[in-house]
Amino acid sequence: MHSCVILSALGACPEPRRLPRLRRGRGVSAFLLSQPLPVLPIPQSGAILPRMKKTSILLLAVIALLATSVLAAVDLTGTWNCKVVLGEQSGTPTFVLKQQGEKLTGTYSGALGDAPVTGTVKGSDVTIDFEASGAQIHYAGKVDKDGKKIEGTCDYGGQASGTFTATKKESK
Repeated sequence: MHSCVILSALGACPEPRRLPRLRRGRGVSAFLLSQPLPVLPIPQSGAILPRMKKTSILLLAVIALLATSVLAAVDLTGTWNCKVVLGEQSGTPTFVLKQQGEKLTGTYSGALGDAPVTGTVKGSDVTIDFEASGAQIHYAGKVDKDGKKIEGTCDYGGQASGTFTATKKESK
């Protein structure tokens, strides 16, 4: 059955009509140009527009979220003064960090001497790792929204664990 016959029963297609035969000497382009253009129904204004508005609003919201997350990303590059509490003991080490993307590198200076550090920054989650006196030291915390304070936990190679608070030294 011809598709236009089915569509015409639904009221979506004009009555089927016979196409004129091509005569010799007339090209296909002349035939196509001689045919009337089909009339397509114009959708009601409420049919497509709300979907487009919803899509546009959703797209703008995603762009705004991405822009906010990029602008809100903090840079931990700088000197960080730490206060560490390990049970009844405490210390005040210093970290000098350099951030490149999610990667942290730098140095630790404190009661255990000086050591190179590595770490990561993923959103507000920060990890710092280094080796001192044969032990693997691990700091894990969260940076505040201003990027000036990190709070979390630390583990000194399974020998001691505790909490730390690090504040970023103001650059002059």
